[in-house]
Amino acid sequence: MASLDSLMQLGGAIAAFSFTDAGELTEHRLGEGPLNEDVLDLLCHVCVANTAIATMQARGWEKLTGMQGFYPIEGFTMVGFDWSAVTSNGQGVVLKNEGADYEAAYQVLNS
Repeated sequence: MASLDSLMQLGGAIAAFSFTDAGELTEHRLGEGPLNEDVLDLLCHVCVANTAIATMQARGWEKLTGMQGFYPIEGFTMVGFDWSAVTSNGQGVVLKNEGADYEAAYQVLNS
């Protein structure tokens, strides 16, 4: 599991956080930006809910088509207008979109 401090070292990182399977915020780091603990708590719930939906879709697609490789879902990225949230393994990082390196974020999250 990555440390939140290592996630905050990613280029453009404005927050790093960890959460439970139910979406409860357990720990966080905040950099400069508009985010606060309440927003991160909501974001955790959004990420868990969307991961559950993506899992349902991936499993359904595999069963419907016989194609493989969509399940299990290993991470979730939500792209917004100014920043994006990248999550995996109960942790996440919020990155400014300008110059965001999503692959680097997943590498740190899965280290």
